[in-house]
Amino acid sequence: MNLYNGNLLWTERNPDPPFARSEVLEHYDVVIVGGGISGALCAYSLAAEGLRIAVIDRGNVGGGSTSANMGLLQYSSDVMLHELMGQIGPDKAVRFYRMCQQALTQLNEIADTLDIQPDFTRRNSLYFASERSHVDRLKKEYDTLTAHGFRVDFWTQDDLEAHYPFSRPAALITYGDAEVNPVRLSRGILQQFNPRHVHVFEHVHVHGIEEAAHHVNVQTSAGPFKCSQVIFATGYDTAPGLTGTRVNLTRSYAIATEPVDDLSCWKDRVLIWETRRPYLYLRTTPDGRVIAGGLDEDTPMTPHGDVLIHQRAENIKRKVHQLFPMFDLKIAFAWAAVFGQSVDSLPFIGKHPSKDRIYYLLGYGGNGTVYSMVGAQILRDLILGRPSPDADIVKLVRGSKSAE
Repeated sequence: MNLYNGNLLWTERNPDPPFARSEVLEHYDVVIVGGGISGALCAYSLAAEGLRIAVIDRGNVGGGSTSANMGLLQYSSDVMLHELMGQIGPDKAVRFYRMCQQALTQLNEIADTLDIQPDFTRRNSLYFASERSHVDRLKKEYDTLTAHGFRVDFWTQDDLEAHYPFSRPAALITYGDAEVNPVRLSRGILQQFNPRHVHVFEHVHVHGIEEAAHHVNVQTSAGPFKCSQVIFATGYDTAPGLTGTRVNLTRSYAIATEPVDDLSCWKDRVLIWETRRPYLYLRTTPDGRVIAGGLDEDTPMTPHGDVLIHQRAENIKRKVHQLFPMFDLKIAFAWAAVFGQSVDSLPFIGKHPSKDRIYYLLGYGGNGTVYSMVGAQILRDLILGRPSPDADIVKLVRGSKSAE
């Protein structure tokens, strides 16, 4: 599957050198298939426990789904907390939101330790009602978040107009989110451990998995890898050997502008998104660019040419201009990418239902990086035989609704 087309901000502005190829060890504790943010965070969590890890990617580290990631990090799901309560029950829903909130803190802590700085910056989020009919949903979400101890403000139209150059019927301000360069975060993590505990193998294709009684053989274009466990962290690409996960694949579009001279009217440079589906979402970069995305379409096929990407990019620019009419926006980068969403808007994380040595971290949904942090810790505990009560919320086989 072609995961993206167009010119990407993260990889084209700052291309990184390849990782030096290591000699393949006789045995690894864990082989991770996928060198994006999911695989990197898994490697981090496991290598910190002293395990020997191999990370295999068919391309460059961070060059798959991660390279098209816009780098917005939020604890709020695409499904509001009060709605998620109706899907999986109040206790699990609140716990899931809390897990995501904690994951943001953990990502911050990891970013602070890296030699390669990934431009991790804490931001608040502004979630506005796209239509007046959506205001009641925002009010209910405000009440629910407040009741469970999440810091949130409810803004009226007047409040919004007093702080920003656009008007919408209402908005929520949530606190403690963040932005990041996801490619540099992935590469920074793997460079930090490589080659002491983590061996990175770029441009290596996995041909098959053979599970034996006490180990797994991973057959690749670079020869066999023998290990105790395998984790598939393949982003929105196909996850081998897994069926029954209910996922909708779409395509989404994004732009990054040339630096804007003056962003002072964008108070606190909050992350911005909206209640309409599909929604528009926006952030800024340290050098003053605007990144914006949306216009999701019900097909996983990325455009073969530049014409459609250019049309959608101009449409996104117009939507940004409606919010910030004083900006002189010039598109510098524009791309289309595959986006995956589970039917219940939760990621799939856990052990294969019938194979004891095969695990998956599939961060489907709008918060893939946050879900990857959650999943890396769950898989670490499962592999090390530790209790992981949160694993039940995101397990691979689950119904659409769970009773409390």
